[in-house]
Amino acid sequence: MSAPADALGALLSRRPAVGGASALVWQILLGVVWAGYTVGAALGWGSPQLALFMGDFGLSAAALIAAVSCFRYARAGSGGFRPAWLLFALSSFMASAGNAVWGWYEVVLGLPVPTPSLADVFFLCFAPPAIVGLLVLAKRPVTRAGWLCLALDSWLIGGSLLTLSWSLALAHTAHLVDAEGASVARAALALAYPLLDIVLVSMVLALHFRRSSVNRSAVNTAVAALALTVLSDALFTSPLLRQTYHSGQMLDAGWFAGSLLLAYAPWGANRAADNAFPPLSTQPTSRPIAGSLAALTPYLAAAVCTLGILYNAVEGRRVDRVVILTGCTVVLALVVRQGIMLVDNIALTQELAQKENHFRSLVQGSSDVIMIAAPNGVLRYVSPAAAGVYGREADELVGAELSSIIHPDDLGRVVHEVRRFLAAPPGEEPTTRIECRFRSGTGDWLNVESTVNRHQGGLILNSRDVTERVRLQAQLQHNAEHDPLTDLPNRALFTKRVRQALGGRRSGDSGTAVLFIDLDGFKAVNDRLGHQAGDELLIQAARRLHESVRAGDTAARLGGDEFAAIILGDGTRDQPARECQVHEIADRLRLTLSQPYRIGTGDVRVAASIGVAFAEPGITPSDLMRNADLAMYRAKAGGKDRVELYAPQMQADVVRRSELAARLRTALRDGEFALLHQPVVHLASGRVAAVAAQARWRSAQGILFTPAEFLRVAEDSDRTAELGRWLLEEAVEQAADRARAGHPVSVAVRLPARRLLDKGMPFGSVEALLTRHGLPSGALMIEVADSDPRISFDELEQRLVALRRIGVRIALDGFGSGYAAINALRRLPIDVLKLDRGLVEGVVESARLHKITSGLLRIACDLGMQSVADGVDVPEQVLALRAMGCTHGQGMAFSGPLDEYRLRRALARGEFPVPGSAMAQPVLTGGQIPLLSGSHAETPIPPT
Repeated sequence: MSAPADALGALLSRRPAVGGASALVWQILLGVVWAGYTVGAALGWGSPQLALFMGDFGLSAAALIAAVSCFRYARAGSGGFRPAWLLFALSSFMASAGNAVWGWYEVVLGLPVPTPSLADVFFLCFAPPAIVGLLVLAKRPVTRAGWLCLALDSWLIGGSLLTLSWSLALAHTAHLVDAEGASVARAALALAYPLLDIVLVSMVLALHFRRSSVNRSAVNTAVAALALTVLSDALFTSPLLRQTYHSGQMLDAGWFAGSLLLAYAPWGANRAADNAFPPLSTQPTSRPIAGSLAALTPYLAAAVCTLGILYNAVEGRRVDRVVILTGCTVVLALVVRQGIMLVDNIALTQELAQKENHFRSLVQGSSDVIMIAAPNGVLRYVSPAAAGVYGREADELVGAELSSIIHPDDLGRVVHEVRRFLAAPPGEEPTTRIECRFRSGTGDWLNVESTVNRHQGGLILNSRDVTERVRLQAQLQHNAEHDPLTDLPNRALFTKRVRQALGGRRSGDSGTAVLFIDLDGFKAVNDRLGHQAGDELLIQAARRLHESVRAGDTAARLGGDEFAAIILGDGTRDQPARECQVHEIADRLRLTLSQPYRIGTGDVRVAASIGVAFAEPGITPSDLMRNADLAMYRAKAGGKDRVELYAPQMQADVVRRSELAARLRTALRDGEFALLHQPVVHLASGRVAAVAAQARWRSAQGILFTPAEFLRVAEDSDRTAELGRWLLEEAVEQAADRARAGHPVSVAVRLPARRLLDKGMPFGSVEALLTRHGLPSGALMIEVADSDPRISFDELEQRLVALRRIGVRIALDGFGSGYAAINALRRLPIDVLKLDRGLVEGVVESARLHKITSGLLRIACDLGMQSVADGVDVPEQVLALRAMGCTHGQGMAFSGPLDEYRLRRALARGEFPVPGSAMAQPVLTGGQIPLLSGSHAETPIPPT
C-alpha cells in the first residue's frame, strides 16, 4: 500500500493542550504559602502565643482574601453565575469574622472562647450562603421531573449522611448534652454544626454530578475548596478531636487551604480552555464514568443508610427513631426516584426509536452517500445510495479501506486535508469539504464532493456525485479561453501562454517569438461569397495553423481574420541563426495559409501577412504582442503576403503617425488645410486645359505637409471621409468662383475608389454640390485610383456610370501601375487616362519604359480617350510624350501647384511655353479635355 494510503488509515484526532504560564505561577505560589502554613502548624509555630495568633488571625486573613477575591470577580464579571460568587464572598467573610472573634478572645483578651459566642453565630452563617451559591452553580433542570429528581437526590445524599452521622456521633452528642443538662442554645449549637455540614456535603456531591459545563475549571476549584472546608469542619465537630483542639494545630491547615483555593478559583483557573474546546459527544472522555456514578447515587445513599442501621444492630443498640424515620424517607425517596426514572427511560426509549427510524429513513432515502470510516481508514458503514451513485453495492464497500476507492493522484491531497482537519480545534472547524475522484463500479472515476465530520476518532463522509458539474465547469472554462468558431485559444489564453513563456525557466530565453498573422483578402471573400463561406475559410485556416506549429507551441485566433502563434525558444544563444530559423517557420506558415481553400464547389485564395517579434530581457507580454502586431502591419503596408521582423524603428514610426493623426483630427476644424491647383497643359499648344486640385496641410507649427505625408495617415483614420468631403466641396466652390470671374476651366479632384463607394457620400450629393455652387457638371472631373484590390468592380462601375450620366468626367489615375489596369479599362466608363508618374520619369532614359508608355498611349487613342501625363518635369519628357501621342501633361516643366492668386494670373495668361512648339505635331491626336461647355450626359461610353 502507498504511503498516503497508510497515512489515511493511521490518522487520529488529537486535541491541542491548552495552558497558561501565569496560572502555573499562581498555583506554585499558593502551594508554597500553604506548605509554609502546614509546616508551621505541624511544628507548633515555635511558641503557643504565635500558634494562637496564626490559628486565629491567620485563618481570618485567608478567609478575608477569599471574600475580597470572589467579590471583585463578581463585580468585574457578568453572566448567570455572578450571584454565586457574591454568595461565596459573603460565606468567606462570615468565616473571616468568626475567626477574628475567636482570636479576639484567645489572643487579645487571653480568655477561653465562651459557648455559645458571637464567633459561633458567624461560623453558622458560613454554610447557608455557600449552600445557595452551590445551587446557583448547579445545572438547572429543564423539566418538573428534573427538579423533583434533583430534590430527591439531595435528600438521598443528605438523609444517608444524616443516618450514618447520627448512628456514629450525633446521637451520642445529643445524649451527652441532655445528660449534662445543657441549655437549649448549647444543645442546638452542638447539633447545628454537623447538620449544616451534612447539607453542605450533600450539595457538593450533588453539584459534582450536575455541575454546568460553563467555566468548569473555576467551578471545580470552588467545589474542592468547600469540600476541604467541610471536611475540616467534620473533623472539628467530632467529640474526640474537639475535646483536645486548640488554635494553631494541623486542622487549621485544612481551613487555610480551603480559603486559598476559593480565593484562587475565579482568577487562576483557565476558563478560556474550557470554552474554546467543548467536549465532543462523539469522542470518549471521562464523562461516562461520572454519569455512571450519578446513576449509582441512589443505591449508594441507600447503602449508607443501611450501614447506619446495621451499625446500631451490630453494637446491640436500640435503633434510634431518627435513624428509622430518616431511613424510611430515604427508601421512599429512592422508590419515587426510580419510578420517575423508569417513566423517563420508557419515554426516552420510544423517542430514541422514533428518531432512529426517522434518521434511518433519511439516510436510506437520501441521494447522497453517507459513509463512516474508522480511525484506521476502514469503512464501517455505507448507505444504500452507493448503488445508485457509485454503481457499487453498499455491502461491497463495507470493510474496504477508504484509500482504495480514491484516485491515486488525489490521495495525497486528501490525506493532507484530513490531517489538517483533524488537527484543527473542533469548535473552530466542525466540518470540512473535500473534492476528489472515486472509483465507480464500472471502473470509471467519478468526481465526488464530500462533507467530512469527526466521529469517534474517525470520519463521517456525506458524499455526492458532482461529475456533471465538474464537466460543465471545465466546458465553461474551455469556452472562456477558446474561440467558439475555430476552437483555437483566444486572446486571453494566448496572453496567458505568452506570460508563461516569458516567466519561469524560459524567462531568459530570447529565442521565444510571437507571430501575428492576418489573412489578406479575407474581407473580399466575405463580401463576395458571404459570411458562411468566410467562417469555413477561417476554420480551414485555423486547422492548417494548428497542424503547422509544434506540440509545445500555441496557435490562437485573436479575432476576425487575425491569428497568432508563439514559438518557444530552444535555448540557443546564436540570435541571428534563431531569427533566420523563425523567419523560415513563419514563411512556411505563410505559404501554407496562402494555398487555395476549398469552399463549396470552388477554390478561394487569400494571402497571409505575418509579423514576428522576439522576446527581450524584461519585456512584458503586452509589449511583445504589440511588437508582433506592429511588424504585421508593416508587412501589410509593404505589399502584403510577406513576413516582417519587428525593429525598434517601427514603434517610432507608429508614435510619429499617431501624433500626426492626432493633429490631423483638428486640422480641418482649425482651418489648417489649403487648396492648391496645378495646371494641366495641352502639350501641343501650351494652353491650360484644366487644373488638378491638391490639398496641403500647414500645421500650427508652420510645417507644410504634402499629400504623400498626411494622406496615408488620413486613409487609416476616421477622418478619411471628412477630408475627402472637404477636398471635393472646396474644389467645386473655387472652380465656380473662377468661372464667375471669367476663368472657366475644368477642375480635377482625385478620390480613392473606396471613398466613391462610401455610404457617407451618396450619389445625389455630387449633383447637389454642383447645383448649389452653380458649376456645370462637365467642369468636374474625378480621378479614380484603382490600387485597392478589395474594391468590387461591380459596385464601382455602377457608381461611375451614374456620375457620368450627369456629366461628370472620369479619369483613371495612376494608369500603368495598378494590378487591375486592363480590367478597369474593360469595365469602367473612363474618359481620361492619367499615366503614372513612374512611367513618365524614365520615359526618356529607358527604351523599355518608352515602348510601354507608347503602347499605353496608343490604347488610349484607340479607345478615344484623352491622356494626361503626371510628373512632367523636364522639357525632354514633354518632347518624348508629345511624340508618342500624349495629349496633356502636368508637372514642373510647366508649373508647380499654385495658390488661387497665382492660378488666376496663369489662367489670365492662358498658356505656357512648350518646348519645340513649332514642330509640335502629335503622332496620335485625340480631342482636348473639354472646358465649360455644358452637360456631357450624352457622351458615349467606351465599349466594354
